[in-house]
Amino acid sequence: MAVSDGADQRELSADEQRLHELGYAQELRRRMSGFSNFAVSFTIISILSGCLTLYGYGMNTGGPAVIIWGWLGVGFMTLLVGLSMAEVCSSFPTAGGLYYWSAKIAPRNGAAWSWFTGWFNFLGQVAVTAGIDFGAALFLNALLDLQWNFAATPGHTILLYGLILLLHAILNQFGVRLVALLNDVSVWWHIVGVLVIVGVLAFDPAHHQSAGFVFGHLVNNTGLGLGWIYIVPIGLLMAQYTFTGYDASAHMTEETHDAATAGPRGIVASILVSLVAGWVLLIGVTFAIQNYSGEATSATGVPPAQIFIDAIGATGGKLLLLIAIVAQLFCGMSSVTANSRMIYAFSRDGALPGSSLWHRVNRRTRTPTNAIWLAAVFAFLLGLPYLYNYTAYAAVTSIATIGLYIAYVMPTYLRLRRGEEFRRGPWHLGRWSYLVGWTAVVWVVIITILFLLPQAGPINWKTFNYAIFAVVAVVGFAGIYWLVSARKWFTGPKVQGTPEELAAIESDLK
Repeated sequence: MAVSDGADQRELSADEQRLHELGYAQELRRRMSGFSNFAVSFTIISILSGCLTLYGYGMNTGGPAVIIWGWLGVGFMTLLVGLSMAEVCSSFPTAGGLYYWSAKIAPRNGAAWSWFTGWFNFLGQVAVTAGIDFGAALFLNALLDLQWNFAATPGHTILLYGLILLLHAILNQFGVRLVALLNDVSVWWHIVGVLVIVGVLAFDPAHHQSAGFVFGHLVNNTGLGLGWIYIVPIGLLMAQYTFTGYDASAHMTEETHDAATAGPRGIVASILVSLVAGWVLLIGVTFAIQNYSGEATSATGVPPAQIFIDAIGATGGKLLLLIAIVAQLFCGMSSVTANSRMIYAFSRDGALPGSSLWHRVNRRTRTPTNAIWLAAVFAFLLGLPYLYNYTAYAAVTSIATIGLYIAYVMPTYLRLRRGEEFRRGPWHLGRWSYLVGWTAVVWVVIITILFLLPQAGPINWKTFNYAIFAVVAVVGFAGIYWLVSARKWFTGPKVQGTPEELAAIESDLK
């Protein structure tokens, strides 16, 4: 298929042709391979981030048995959610991803479905960026405290948090080629890092916990006088939060070759590899516990750091901590990338206040510069309550998990309602679509309720799970905005123009 605007004539690739069919010009550079697409999701899942930054939460909320078996159970259910998402991604490989899917699949009221899917995705993306970089700040503060007595105080952590977000915003200015390269490096850093950490913890410590302790010991240090029927489910947050961010493969499809198959494969592969590698990591760390109560309440604020030091000594412990911190920095950089692409796409369709500002593309780097900075600033604001609420990090991870998973499952729910009218892409589940899809929907309903519940006691302003406030605020804002204004003008994803007009947009960017 040839397209001409009178000044430029060229043959479209299959990816560009499909993007034109979906209504968009190729404004972003398509330079990512299938491996790089997988790498961005695997990096954001980041087992060396989620598993370790919430490991202390797991130690106090369920203990080893919930950490180890919860990881497998949550991983399996997450795989079902990812498989359902991947099937839809294959049909609609666009940077808008989830909200675009909802608009195109909904049997009726597509604009409303698209609007709320997009806002939940926006909430989740901002919160997961906050969760990742805040976790990196906690770990970095712990290392600086151990090495140079830079005390692990809320003020110091917030300072480091802001600097890390600044670094990630700057790195994302340089274009997708640098981001793709760093993500490729990140995959191997994570895999080799897990092997090094587990290998050292397996052979160096003089003492290891018993298998009965690792696979069967339960702990409730939440301060909540409730039974295991409550504590065990809310303890699943560690695993479920870690398994977030794989929608990045969908958001990066406009920059990926063979997007209709590479995007879905990136989603599924990132979950599977993380499931296996994460379980190995968690088993290795749990066997290496030397002093459970002391490590769970470590003065560093980072229980894994204390586990490393108690198990192999100060120098070795700091080196293992550094491996985790570098992985977390890779993870945060990729999260800003995915978040900015979602903001760019949602603004391209006029859904965010000030949309004309957020969807601008830098002509030199072909990156959505303003969207990158918006993602970083919003993430920073979400982490500020840590200055007065010590459970704030768990609340941020709850917000990320709830926002993202609601957005993940809304297109799946609509696809199930559409039935055989749904036009499948080259990657699909065949006859398994309905069983996998409905199971995923039910699971997301369950975890949405779970992670709004209190996580620590006694319940007061210092321990309250403010996730419900953030979720209600975004839903309320999006709902009121929709009723008062957006329903009159937001019609869902916009078509940028005719094939000739799309070619002209692309030519103008050269």
